[in-house]
Amino acid sequence: MLFCYLSLSFCEVCMIRNKSEGVGFDFCAFVDFDSSSDVRLYEIGDYVCEPEYSYGPIIRPRGIIHLVTSGRGKLTIDNTTYNVHKDQIFFIPAGVSAYYIADKEDPWTYKWLHIGGSRVIEVLKDAGIDEYNPIFTLCDRGNSTKENFYNIFNDIFANFTREFICISKLYELLDYFSEFSLKDDESSESLQLQYVHTVIKYIHLKYSEQLRVEDISRACGLNRSYLSRLFHDATGSTIQDFLMTYRIKEAANMLRNSDSTVSYIAFAVGYSDIYTFSKAFKKKMGLTPTAYRENAG
Repeated sequence: MLFCYLSLSFCEVCMIRNKSEGVGFDFCAFVDFDSSSDVRLYEIGDYVCEPEYSYGPIIRPRGIIHLVTSGRGKLTIDNTTYNVHKDQIFFIPAGVSAYYIADKEDPWTYKWLHIGGSRVIEVLKDAGIDEYNPIFTLCDRGNSTKENFYNIFNDIFANFTREFICISKLYELLDYFSEFSLKDDESSESLQLQYVHTVIKYIHLKYSEQLRVEDISRACGLNRSYLSRLFHDATGSTIQDFLMTYRIKEAANMLRNSDSTVSYIAFAVGYSDIYTFSKAFKKKMGLTPTAYRENAG
C-alpha cells in the first residue's frame, strides 16, 4: 500500500508500508530534510530480508548508513567483501559502487538512513568509517552506548515528519561516533596536535583583538615556551608569525573587497596603530596597504 503525507515542516513525505509481518519493506519514508549544509536526511526505512535477498551493484548520489538489527549478510565495495552481522552498521559512501546480500541461513533485517552534509562525512571519517573501512561495530564508550544508538534510530523513525527532531537526532548520532574519533587517541602525539589545532582556532577567533602569545598559551593551559615549540615543530612557523600572517591575509581581503579606510582595517585585524600595521603588511605583501589596494583595483 502506498500513500503520501504532507508534514508540518512543508516537506513532502512519501511513505510505503508493505507488510506488518514477514519479509519485505516494513517502512520507508522520503523526507528530504536538506535545509542545513552540515547535516541532511533524505530517506529512512527498514527491510526484513528474505534469504539471499540482494541489492546492487549500485552507485548512490548520497551516503547511506545501514543498522543491522538482526541476522547477517555481506557487503561488497570496490571488490572487497565484508561479513556484517547484528549490532553492526555498514556505510555506503556517495559515488561508490556497492552490492549487499542477506545470508542464506540467517538473513538480516536492517534500518537505513540516506544522509549527507559536510559534518556527517567529516565525523564518520574521523571515526574511521569510509569506503575503505565501511563496517562499524556498536559498543559502549564514555557516555555513548549501543542502547543509546538504537534509541536515536528509533526516535528518528518515530518522528520522521518533524524535521528539527530528525536533524537533532542525527547530531546525536554524530556525537556517538565522535566518541570513537581517531583524532581523540590519547597518545602524546595526538594531544600535541590537538594543542596546535587549538592555537589555530583561537587565532581565527581572536585575531581582531589585542592578542599576545601569552594569551594563547594561557587559553591552552600550557607554558608559553613549550606551546611555542609544539607549534613550530608541527607547522614550521612561530605562533607570532602565524598570527601576523593571518591578520595580513584578512586585511588584504578587506582592502580588495571593501571601501574601509586603511586605519579602520588596521584596527579591525588587531593592530593598535597604522604605522605598525603598514610595516607588517609591506613585509608580508611587498607593498604598502594603499599600493596593494590600488594594484588590486
